[in-house]
Amino acid sequence: MTRRELKRQRREEMIEQSGVICLENVIKTYPAGSHALNGISLNIYRGEFVFVVGQSGAGKSTLFKLLLRELKATSGHVWVMGEDLSRMKHRRIAKYRRNLGVVFQDFRLLKDRNVYENVAFAQRIVETPRREIRRNVPAMLAMVGLAGKYKAKTNQLSGGEQQRVALARALVNNPSILLADEPTGNLDPQNSWEIMHLLEEINDQGTTVIVVTHNKEIVNAMHKRVIFMKKGLIVSDEEGGEYIDED
Repeated sequence: MTRRELKRQRREEMIEQSGVICLENVIKTYPAGSHALNGISLNIYRGEFVFVVGQSGAGKSTLFKLLLRELKATSGHVWVMGEDLSRMKHRRIAKYRRNLGVVFQDFRLLKDRNVYENVAFAQRIVETPRREIRRNVPAMLAMVGLAGKYKAKTNQLSGGEQQRVALARALVNNPSILLADEPTGNLDPQNSWEIMHLLEEINDQGTTVIVVTHNKEIVNAMHKRVIFMKKGLIVSDEEGGEYIDED
């Protein structure tokens, strides 16, 4: 191993020890000149449950897209699971995302396929053998409470059920990290709480969970780590924190 490779290995080991997600002085400026992130640094540790909150324009969505590698930092470094996303080649992105589970507010399900096929799709992308798919998909649907809905088309489901399908799809490949962008944004209070309890159960099994949300009631009730953003900066980061009102 060359000296350069050894140095890189040691740095990656240090990053892995400091956090499964590590941001170092990250700046993101869009082409029009607007500053979405203004030099944020952050560690999120393996197995944590973290809320990211703040008003529209605070930088939450930009942070989410950086972790997905949909965007690239203008400067600074973003490490996830030991990989430097700032230097990641485009051909590596798809493979990197296989280690992430992602849930969106608008579900993003395949409307021409049934519940089973929506979840199985995530397994086929990573070339999981058919025998394992036939075992994994029903088990995941049972976990989210949809064992009896596997033949249903997505347009036959309620909003809460569609989000459960999206959650099953995000988790079926056993990701290290689950990113959830406003997962309760289109749900009523009962379904919102059911989804959050599922996320908590998933976290209890060891998955790192990061939730971007505006839901003040949920944040305050769950007493997790809360990262509060404003104007592209992290202005508060507290264990057992609460949603900060901006008046």
